[in-house]
Amino acid sequence: MAEIDKYSERTFEQYKHVNEFGEDFWYARDLQHVLDYEQWRNFLKVIEKAQEACKNSDQLVSDHFAEVSKMVELGSGAMRRIDDLELSRYACYLVVQNADPKKEVVALGQTYFAVQTRKQELQEQFESLDEDKKRLAIRNELKEHNKSLQEAAMLAGVETNIDYATFQNHGYRGLYGGLDAKAIHARKGLKKSHKILDYMGSTELAANLFRATQTDEKLRRENIQGKSNANRTHFEVGAKVRQTIQELGGTMPEDLPTPEKSIKQIEKLEQKKRLEGETKDE
Repeated sequence: MAEIDKYSERTFEQYKHVNEFGEDFWYARDLQHVLDYEQWRNFLKVIEKAQEACKNSDQLVSDHFAEVSKMVELGSGAMRRIDDLELSRYACYLVVQNADPKKEVVALGQTYFAVQTRKQELQEQFESLDEDKKRLAIRNELKEHNKSLQEAAMLAGVETNIDYATFQNHGYRGLYGGLDAKAIHARKGLKKSHKILDYMGSTELAANLFRATQTDEKLRRENIQGKSNANRTHFEVGAKVRQTIQELGGTMPEDLPTPEKSIKQIEKLEQKKRLEGETKDE
C-alpha cells in the first residue's frame, strides 16, 4: 500500500473537477487510485454499497453517480474506451464511508468529505436566508473574528485602545479607498451613536469579514511585530480585498446601499418572533 505521508487533503483537491453548473465532482477511477484500490472490480463493490446507501437516503442515485465513458491511453500507445462515474461530493462521502476502514487514506477521505459536505450544507442553508438573517449571521461571525483579530494585533504590539483604533482605520482605508471609520460613518449618514458595522448589508459585511480573517491569519502566520508593521499589514490586506472586488466587477464597499434597519433592530425583531412562537406553542 502507498505510504500515508503521500496523502493529505490536497490529494483529494487535486483530483476535483467542476462541471458546467459550478458543482464539484470526482471521477471514480481517480478516487479508486487515491483510495489505493488496485482493481476496478473491487472498487465497484464499494461504489455499489455507496449507491445503495444513497437510495436508502431518498436521494436519486443518478444525481450523484453519473455514468460516463472516456478514452484512455494504453502502454502500447493505443487508445481504449473505459467506463467511469462522475461522483458528486455526497457520492464521494458515501464511497469513503463504505471503503476499507483498514486503509489509512480511507480515514483521511472520510474526514475530508465529511467536512466538505458539512460546509456545503451550511452554504446552502446560508443562501436560503433572507437579507436580514444573512446580515445577522455575518455580523455575529464578524464579532467573533474581531476578537481574534484584536488578540493578534496585541501580540504584534498594538496595545492601547487608541493604537487599536488606528490599526482598524488602516484596514478600513485599504478596503474603502482611503476612507477611515469616521469618513465611512459620515458617508452612510449615520448618527454619532450608530456603529458602522451595524449598518452594512450582507455583501459589505462579507468583505469586512474577509478583511478581518485574512489580516488575523497574516499577522499570526508571519509573526508580524511592531505597530507600524501591523497597521501596514491591515491596510495591505484591505486594499487586496478591494482589488479583488474590483477585478470581479463588484461594487466598491463605500458605494453599497446602507440598510434602513440596523443589526440591533433586526435582533429585536427576531427576538420578538421567537417569543411569539413560544407563546403559540404553550
